[in-house]
Formats: sequence, structure tokens, C-alpha cells
Amino acid sequence: MFSWHILFTALDINNCKILLEKMKRRKFINVLSVSLLLSLSPLFLNAVYANKAQPKPKPGSKKKDNWISVGTVAELDKSGQIFKEKTSLGAVLVIGTSKSKELIAVNPICPHLGCFVDWEAEENIFLCPCHASEFTTEGKVQYGPATKSLSSYKTKIEKNTVMVAKI
Repeated sequence: MFSWHILFTALDINNCKILLEKMKRRKFINVLSVSLLLSLSPLFLNAVYANKAQPKPKPGSKKKDNWISVGTVAELDKSGQIFKEKTSLGAVLVIGTSKSKELIAVNPICPHLGCFVDWEAEENIFLCPCHASEFTTEGKVQYGPATKSLSSYKTKIEKNTVMVAKI
């Protein structure tokens, strides 16, 4: 960083005073503006080129689904559910069996206070044990205090592997 103290000690102080006295306000502002622009130009260039570096999707092209594996059909059929706490999508709970017409998959963390919801098979709901928030099979809030829905996922079975992807 530039130090004015070094400049004044390196130069004759009387000459600096004369230089500053002769410089008009308009010229001083112009010099200051140009020096500020030059010192900040690397930041502006970096911001501009950082945005251009990311490829933009072509019009009309669909984004590919990023399916991830959460378990096997054998695991699902054994207990009727698969729970994976750490995936690239976050926590995932899959409910059903390989013979189910449609599997249910949600992020089982209640958006109210972060408790893990339980699947209540008889009532066909997800229930938060902390404050009794109820969620539908699609993850939508039926009864609060939670106000946000659970994240839900698309599901499929491929070669004996249970797969999920964001909706």
C-alpha cells in the first residue's frame, strides 16, 4: 500500500507543498479518480470474467437430472425404508418397497427446529416428534408449527439400486 509519509520524506517537502498548492481542485479530483480506477480495475475485470467463465445452458436444453444412489432394493424391501443422513442432496428418507407403484422420498429434517421426522405408516404422514408438525407424503405441511415443507425427491429403481434426484 502506498504511504504518503514515504513520499514526503523522500522528496523535498518544500517542492511538495508548492506542487500541492499549484494543483487545482479539479485536477486533484481527476488524478484521484484515475488512480482509484486503475487500482480497482483488477477487481472489476475479475468479476466480469468470473461470470463469463461459467457456461450458460443453451436455450431449449434441459438440465440433466443428477440421480444419486441411496441403497439397494434388498435394503428397501427388508425394512420398508432407507435412510441416508449424508448425501449430496442432504439427508434422504425413502419409504416403500420395490413392489410399490411409487416410492416416497423426502429430506426428513423438520424445517421448524431441525428434528428428524418419523414416518407414520398407518396415518400415511410424516410426524415431527419435537412439536407435532405433520407433513403429507409429498412433504407439504398439514399442521404446524412448521411453516415450510420438507424437501421431496424423485425416485426410481435402476438395476436393483434405489435412486433419488431433486425435483
